[in-house]
Amino acid sequence: MNNRHRAVLALVALVFLSGCTLFGGGEIDEDQLSGDQEYDWGSNATTTINLSASTDTYAAVVDVDEQEELDVYEEDTFRGETSVQIEALKFRFTNGTVVNASHPDLGATRNRDQTRINLPAENGSVGYTAPRGGKGWSGPVLVDGSVRMDLPEGTRVGLWGLSRVNPNPDENTVENDRTTLLWEDMEQGDPISVRYYLVRDAYIFGGLFALVISLGIGGVTYYYRQVRRAQSKREDVGLDVDVEDDDIGDDGPPPGMQ
Repeated sequence: MNNRHRAVLALVALVFLSGCTLFGGGEIDEDQLSGDQEYDWGSNATTTINLSASTDTYAAVVDVDEQEELDVYEEDTFRGETSVQIEALKFRFTNGTVVNASHPDLGATRNRDQTRINLPAENGSVGYTAPRGGKGWSGPVLVDGSVRMDLPEGTRVGLWGLSRVNPNPDENTVENDRTTLLWEDMEQGDPISVRYYLVRDAYIFGGLFALVISLGIGGVTYYYRQVRRAQSKREDVGLDVDVEDDDIGDDGPPPGMQ
């Protein structure tokens, strides 16, 4: 057996031992789904996305209605639908009881295209955390209904060049230095993309813009003054004599040459 055959067999064994999550899927371990995360169970929106959990994760609460499972996924430009690595899985029953992944009927499986959460009841709310990157969030709507997104404290949207929201929200409010976006009627699969900015970034951007404008005005003024100074010097040494004011040719040639 040559080295190439050994490498191929080693790759096959690695995929098989990893649980085949990229191809066939597998059940996510309870330890991975456990975590101490507080969720906003009292939100009036069908889906609530809290971006203040940390700069690396977001916390989501999704209300489910007459369904035994919830599929969580992302949209990748090249691969299409891809699964999401979820943690801190919890479920809230309609009577207010909250259980975590230790509940025998609450669990999740993950394959290449999606992460499927198995629910202990057909009605209730499921909470989970998942990774995110940068100053924003993007993903599809998982269930029909309204979507509420709470941005981190001290952040805003609406300033061109520093933020982007697609589609435009029905509401954009700020309370206690936190921005909340609300989309009232969304359908499952609709994409949402949000990029926010820090308030201090706006001040820095504004200061830099004012500095650039000031430098531009100063440069134009300096150039204009230099041009005027050069013209004055040329006039002083007689280099800018206006030939149109010369009398030669007005009264004909000098005497003796007529």
